[in-house]
Amino acid sequence: MTGLLAALAGMGMGLSLIVAIGAQNAFVLRQGLRLEHVTGVVAVCAVSDAVLILAGVAGNSWLSARLPDAITVIRVGGAVFLLGYAVVAGRRALRPAWFAVDAGGTRNGLLATIATCLALTWLNPHVYLDTVLLLGSVADSRGAGRWWFAGGAAVGSVLWFSALGYGARLLRPLFARPAAWRVLDVVIAVVMAALGVGLLASAI
Repeated sequence: MTGLLAALAGMGMGLSLIVAIGAQNAFVLRQGLRLEHVTGVVAVCAVSDAVLILAGVAGNSWLSARLPDAITVIRVGGAVFLLGYAVVAGRRALRPAWFAVDAGGTRNGLLATIATCLALTWLNPHVYLDTVLLLGSVADSRGAGRWWFAGGAAVGSVLWFSALGYGARLLRPLFARPAAWRVLDVVIAVVMAALGVGLLASAI
């Protein structure tokens, strides 16, 4: 029973950290709406989260104790990537015809999509600060139940990304219009730009 409670607590905390709107979630949503490589994207996000959660539980204090400058480097690199992706999303918003999947719009290849997903996941400093450091610290406080806590958090991640990626298709009637894609990418561009500026400001 103690293990189950720890797992449920881990799932709740994991969901609270990943459900918030961010670059990774925006990308998963967009791929789900386009019905483009959804399984690969969901798998990359879920597996990456599981690895990061386990890393945090196994030794979240190692990096900050031995490489104090690493967090700053991660923040700057993540900020640059997010700002660059914001520019890409902004350019897409200026060309709404590009979004019409059913009307012959351009589709990205699997490798390019997976590479972008990996970058949005592993170059995002919030992943390390929240998933590795914060979640790892809370898990450690549970003693022997920390691995149950980690397992629950990993399951929560799988559930969320699956719901976001596969559930997005329910919104396809709305996004059958190019204007809706334009609005979505404007939102994505603003979110990513805000995250990038915030990360850059915190690193300098």
